[in-house]
Amino acid sequence: MASDGRSVERLRAYLRTLSIEARTMLVEELERNLVSGGENADDDRVLQELRQSIRADTQAAPRISDIARLFFAPLEPFLIDARADHKRIGRIARVLLEPIWAWINRDLIPAEAKALGDDIERALASGDQDKAEHLIHALHDRALQRMRDTASTIGTDEKARRRLAVHVGTPRAAEDLGTLICILSLRNVLADLAGRLPHHIGTLDGDQIDSIKVLLDDIAGQADLDAGGLRKADFLRYSLILVADRLTAPWQLIRLATRAADSDEAGRIAETPYGSAVAIVFSETESLVSDLRVELKSGRPIGSILKRIHDSARGLRSEIDLSADSAWSRQLAAIRGDVSALLKAEIEATPAAVRRLLRPRPAKEIAPGAVLDSMEVAETESRVEYVGACRHYASELAINELSARAHSELTLYLETGTRVLIDSLRYAGDADGPFRESQVDVAIRFCRITFGPEYAKRLAKAAEVARQAAATDRKALSA
Repeated sequence: MASDGRSVERLRAYLRTLSIEARTMLVEELERNLVSGGENADDDRVLQELRQSIRADTQAAPRISDIARLFFAPLEPFLIDARADHKRIGRIARVLLEPIWAWINRDLIPAEAKALGDDIERALASGDQDKAEHLIHALHDRALQRMRDTASTIGTDEKARRRLAVHVGTPRAAEDLGTLICILSLRNVLADLAGRLPHHIGTLDGDQIDSIKVLLDDIAGQADLDAGGLRKADFLRYSLILVADRLTAPWQLIRLATRAADSDEAGRIAETPYGSAVAIVFSETESLVSDLRVELKSGRPIGSILKRIHDSARGLRSEIDLSADSAWSRQLAAIRGDVSALLKAEIEATPAAVRRLLRPRPAKEIAPGAVLDSMEVAETESRVEYVGACRHYASELAINELSARAHSELTLYLETGTRVLIDSLRYAGDADGPFRESQVDVAIRFCRITFGPEYAKRLAKAAEVARQAAATDRKALSA
């Protein structure tokens, strides 16, 4: 995959041409490759884009006008396909743009929005893009002034915050307003930074850490932050998000913080403006835990999300000294605890689910021509994949003992039980044969996930030998 911004846009455009069903199937295939040990940075990027496109389509956010799209263009790098009650530092849910735009036109600056909107429409109709951009800039300035006035009157007044939430129509209106003000105030300087950053950063280390830090400090030093009532920390928060979005492994953003503090001590890092890099990584990791909860409920594969949570947790623990009690050490412990709690029931239920499907049955319990239920098979197969993924990433997710125990039960049962099922094929009759065939086929699928394709191939050959022997025996009996 080409490592520039245009390639990501082409990928997104292509994914939008696929049906949700096709994208879901592609997620499942890439997840299976990930669980079986095939780790590829491009696959991980495709998985992220697939999940975001599926969520965006299922949420069906209302379309906004061309003028609104131009107005919100500076927000594009910070928009996320999430619910309106999202909690991610420096991010705004895309679904909020329509209600925010309605609030601006209805309550905030109705007269100015109408007048400037008419002028912008005329400029766009005549093809005068420069004039349209100039007018959008003026609209930004008018809206920003009123937004700042609104934010200053709210302060810590809880009643005013609730009133704003009603007017704007979003559950986190005050927080989203603060984010909107910062991004629009910094729109020019952030656009400058976006144009000077590398399009793609495979690994953030060595000289590249220094060069990016020098770039951020240089732009922050030249920017007129006081004009918008902002600080260097405000600029760094959003500039660091831009950097994180260019990283193959976003958790590596932490390295800018440790370089700025010249230390891995949590306390010293938190005292620097670059401490927000750690806060951003924590925020994104907590969002991944929320995504994990959604994917588990939907029954979709979770391997790629687990990998990203694992990598973030390992990065936080290895790059920062969290041995002492601190807010960050407690936050990491809470993340690991949440993941463990989410996965516990799924992991513990998997061996029993496999046993229910593959339990050898006497012929009298099998209805003539019956086969295993395909829905139950698919659900159990997903569980087996969960256990494989959990075991792979258990060390950082507080599920070492849990996943090891489930995997041990699975391997023992599959090793012994599959052989028994294959042997049963040799003695199967016309009535119970289809059911025993379906059990063997499913057992081989589970073994492919647990032991790998070569092991499954040997079992498939053994099953074929048993089928041929059974067919030969039946012919001999009929003769």
